[in-house]
Amino acid sequence: MSKRVLIALTSHGDLGGVRPTGFYVPEAAHPWRVFRAAGLDVEVASVRGGEPPRDGYDPDDAVQREFLDAFDLTRTPVLKDLDSARYAAVLYAGGHGAMWDFPHDPGVARIGREVYENGGVVAAVCHGPAALVGMTLTDGTHLVAGKRVAAFTNAEEKAVGLAETVPFSLADALTERGAIHEPGPDFQPQVIVDGRLVTGQNPASSVPLAEKVVELLR
Repeated sequence: MSKRVLIALTSHGDLGGVRPTGFYVPEAAHPWRVFRAAGLDVEVASVRGGEPPRDGYDPDDAVQREFLDAFDLTRTPVLKDLDSARYAAVLYAGGHGAMWDFPHDPGVARIGREVYENGGVVAAVCHGPAALVGMTLTDGTHLVAGKRVAAFTNAEEKAVGLAETVPFSLADALTERGAIHEPGPDFQPQVIVDGRLVTGQNPASSVPLAEKVVELLR
């Protein structure tokens, strides 16, 4: 497929003073591998540009190593500067850092809105759906309003000991904006497709989410 997918990454690296964080490398790397295997072109950008902070990197995972080798992540472009017309889909990768900058960044919201309104696919995994919290359509309605979604759950946040650290409950924020949040079992794959919106609950959902994006693009 001669189509292009954008993977959007957080630029926030502080997990509420607890430890460093950033984008969760497997949630970008494993979808990237699925997209490339399907013949899709892939680009990467971040909220502030430059080198986005990383979390969850496993050097024993060949796919993660290949992803980091495939891009010059010291010089990622700024999301707000990109032309959304170039992309058939955008994937908002997770990582706890997304909870701080994705909901409020105008570039995050604009890219998703324009890709969606141009007939493209908007996808987000784990904490990546934080991008959907502040994303409205041209008519002012929330993109997630009335749509079924998956995202990192309150139970999972408690299980990792960060429910009191993150700035808000992702599941609750999506529900408050009209989404129908459908939690699956903790840390098991859970992917929800509602039209051209594809969301995944956790890192285990990254590959099946990317496969659903490919199906929609076909």
